[in-house]
Amino acid sequence: MFERLEGIEERYSELESLLSDPAVVSNRELYPKYVREHAELGKIVEVYRDYRRVLGELEQSRELLSDSDPEIKELAKSEIDSLNSRLEELEKELKKLLIPKDPNDEKNVFLEIRAGTGGEEASLFAGDLFRMYSRYAESKGWEVEIIDAHWTDSGGFKEVIAMVKGKGAFSHLKYESGTHRVQRVPSTEAQGRIHTSAVTVAVLAEAEDVEVHIDPNDIEVDVFRSSGPGGQSVNTTDSAVRLTHLPSGMVVTCQDEKSQHKNKAKAMKVLRARLYDRQLQEQNEKISRERKNQVGSGDRSERIRTYNFPQGRVTDHRIGLTLYKLEQVLQGQLDEIIDELAGYYQAQALQNAEPQVAETANLDRS
Repeated sequence: MFERLEGIEERYSELESLLSDPAVVSNRELYPKYVREHAELGKIVEVYRDYRRVLGELEQSRELLSDSDPEIKELAKSEIDSLNSRLEELEKELKKLLIPKDPNDEKNVFLEIRAGTGGEEASLFAGDLFRMYSRYAESKGWEVEIIDAHWTDSGGFKEVIAMVKGKGAFSHLKYESGTHRVQRVPSTEAQGRIHTSAVTVAVLAEAEDVEVHIDPNDIEVDVFRSSGPGGQSVNTTDSAVRLTHLPSGMVVTCQDEKSQHKNKAKAMKVLRARLYDRQLQEQNEKISRERKNQVGSGDRSERIRTYNFPQGRVTDHRIGLTLYKLEQVLQGQLDEIIDELAGYYQAQALQNAEPQVAETANLDRS
């Protein structure tokens, strides 16, 4: 572990030299790349240098324990306790910083919401969830762009696919994949009975061309006229596009734009994101088989959250979190839930982190 930290510090120093090189500064591709890497490594190096400084102070305090002056010895003991506590804090911080960062965290996402069991009530709740995420995105300064949608006569969605554009969108929304359950009395229920419906949410990181190769010969393209709520035509030309990826059987449609070319480009982005997500799911399944305690497998068959209207309650079943703030949550105030989820999965990752930091520190203290 400390060899790794020393290697990071060496790379940090190397980057400092490179960033002062006029040839690098004038290079539009290398310079921003090195600046980002320097900033990321700088956080680790700062804590590591602080750790070594405290370790040095601890060694000096130990030497004072052999002093003949009782007051100095007592002062040294007190200082050692304080320094050991500080070392423990720094060890935890180093573990946290060394956890591999999710390479998708800064990416845009495709948000797919589909009505599940519950008929019309499920489609209405799909609309509620879409508005919830749209308001959350707005609070973050992100842009939401509908790619494809299938409305119901009551104003809900059978399915809606949207792109959320913004820095860190995936890092915040990646915990939302799964089955969302709603418990409420439908407006059509004369006897006031509570119904339970379900909606599935999928959050897919936008994939770059280099991450997923799609052979054009594997794509079947169909065009048709766009339709809106109730099935009425909203365009007089065949601008809507349906893509079928023959090897996987995946089908993507897009009818948001009036241009067939733009719809095809958007549909390709969705297809690429789905294929990329399938690759990640396959990797996660393989890792799960090899390591039972794999964190964050992203199993979308899991019931992750319940929205109970009679009690005004939202419960996230993964972390046992219950908030009596249903109205606020549906208005897009998701930070409290998402922060708790991020903390939970980070703690899980820390438990799986290499234990060498603590072991080495214990040797240093002995």
